[in-house]
Order: sequence, then structure tokens, then C-alpha cells
Amino acid sequence: MTASPSPPAHGFTVADFDFQLPDALIAQHPAAERSASRLLDGTGARPVDRIFRELPGLLKRGDLLVFNDTQVVKARLFGEKASGGKFEILIERVLLPQEASDGSGQEVVAHIRVSKKPQPGSLLHLAGGLSGGGFDAVFLGRWPDEQGQLFRLRLQGPAGETPYELMARHGHVPLPPYITHTDDADDERRYQTVFARVPGAVAAPTAALHFDEGVLTALEARGVRRANVTLHVGAGTFAPMKTERIEEHVMHHERYAIPPETVQAIADCRARGGRVVAVGTTSVRTLESWARSGETSGDTNIFITPGFQFQVVDVLVTNFHLPKSTLMMLVSAFAGHEHVMALYRHAVAQGYRFFSYGDAMLLERSTTTATGRP
Repeated sequence: MTASPSPPAHGFTVADFDFQLPDALIAQHPAAERSASRLLDGTGARPVDRIFRELPGLLKRGDLLVFNDTQVVKARLFGEKASGGKFEILIERVLLPQEASDGSGQEVVAHIRVSKKPQPGSLLHLAGGLSGGGFDAVFLGRWPDEQGQLFRLRLQGPAGETPYELMARHGHVPLPPYITHTDDADDERRYQTVFARVPGAVAAPTAALHFDEGVLTALEARGVRRANVTLHVGAGTFAPMKTERIEEHVMHHERYAIPPETVQAIADCRARGGRVVAVGTTSVRTLESWARSGETSGDTNIFITPGFQFQVVDVLVTNFHLPKSTLMMLVSAFAGHEHVMALYRHAVAQGYRFFSYGDAMLLERSTTTATGRP
């Protein structure tokens, strides 16, 4: 697996995407009702403060909403080595049978937090181990190569349970690192969209968390169409930028798929003069990866920064993102750096709630192309 080169920086540095955020604005729990979250309408020159359930009135008949239907899996697991040493893993992805070393479908790729990395061939006991009601894993080495940052494991559960079944039974909701409480039953329900369908994500497509049946019904009544893509969000979405030069950053890979009916829905939307409205940056990355490669499925490490030429997405529903993150760069590329930074200053001043359980923003694609710093 080779990484695509990062795009030109067009005069920006990571520091240009920084902002001051009080800790008190980092949402630790979701709003009482999904659609009761706030919505910052950034489609005009001046910000407008709204409630998320107002979204249907801001869209037009014939528009097409594109959702990411990935399902968050309970990918965080705890265990111990044969020596008794404790460890924690976060399963990043379940390998397809053709990707596994033995074709078993039981191999996964994971982050491991442990004082001393195990040796290849070591047996690890998870959730009490196979003899204690849990399951075991054989440590196979680094992934995708000997210098890889992730690790490959072969899971061994009772009666041949799949990795997804083992995670569902023994795992924990992989809450982001900035959420400080231990996952509970409410997180199992709310850190998941109402239309989650395809298991595989270790982070939620958070902009879609605000949609409930009431909003979906109102959208349908207004004549706004719906379509789905799948991008399994990886833990790399929370990884900080480690370089000040944007072009030196290497993006993480995520698996995506676009069904034929969504390809047709986008063509129909264009034909009727509607707008493609991406729900979340994951939908943006999926659609624009397809536009660039022509491939409706595969792995993407697309890196969207100011100067990027969008080919599919016209409108974006998104949450508020971490300072100096790749997602701040994406939304700045979409709606304009100066405009986005002004919206973030407004959001902080007005006490909007940030990040995964926070509030949302509505943006239109900038009609000007930023090829340099404003």
C-alpha cells in the first residue's frame, strides 16, 4: 500500500488553521435530542445561529443529501499478555479474506497500547481470554509492512465467531480521546447514526449524528432526496499534524464504497439542477476520491487542502473540528479559509459545542479558488 503525495500547500502552514478553544466548549455528551443541536448557518456572508431541525428549510427541492452509512464497531478491547502485562487495543479494520495472510477472515489491524510490544507469534488474551469467556489473538507483526505504525492480529474466538461478533460481545465504544468518560449504554446508542448499516468504523461520521426521524421526514416532504456512501472512519481522523509543512503530512488510509444507485442519484441530481449536499467530511472524502480516481470502491488517503478543485460536492453539513487538523484544512478548502476561520471565531464567542458530540455547521462551496494565502 503506497501513500499518495500530499498536495501543494499554496502558502499555508499548519499554524494558519489554529484557533483558541476553551476546554468547556468540548462536548462530553450529546444534546438531549439529536436535532436539538445548534446549527451555524455559514452559507451567507454573515453567520446565522439556528437549530439543527431547521436544516430542511435551508435546502431546496431536488437537492441530494449524501450520508455515510458506516456503523461504529465496539473496537476498543482490553487484555493481558501471557506474562500478565496489561494492554489495550483499538481495532482499526477487519482485513478482507484476500488481504489476510491465511485467507481466514479472522485477521485485524489494530493500534496497541502496551509497555512492551509482544513478539510475533505471541498469544494475547482479550476480555479474559478464550478460557475465561473472552477470546485470544495471535500477534503477527507490524502492518502494512515492517515499518508500519499498526499491528496485525489473528483473532481466535469460540465457535469461529467473526471479528465483528467478538467486538460486539466484548468491546467498548471507541470514544474520541477528548471525551473523558468511560463509554456507557447512552454512548452505544448516540455515538451511532440512526441509519448506520455497514459495520467497520472506529469513529462516527459525526455530522450525521444530528439527524433523527423527524428531520428525515421533513427533508422528504420538502423534496430533498437521499443517497448513501460508505467510508469506514479510522482512528487516524484524530491524529495530530506532526509537521509544520502541510505537504509533508501523510494521510491515513480509509476504506470506502459507493453503490451504483448513488452514482445514478448524483447524475440525476445534476440533470435536474439540484445540489449535492455531503453530510460530513467523510462523505466529501468519499465522493471526491471517486471523482479523482474513477473508482467506486477501494482505499483512500485523499488530503484536501486550500486550492483543491471540488468536482462533486456543492454544500456541506459538518461538525466543528480540532485546531490544526486535516479536517480544518478540508472545510477551509471548501468554503474559504478566511470565511471558515471567522465562523469558528463566532462559534467560540457564542458558546457552540465542539467536536464529535458538538453542534453543526452548514457551508456552501466557495465560488473562488484559493491558490494562495488570503
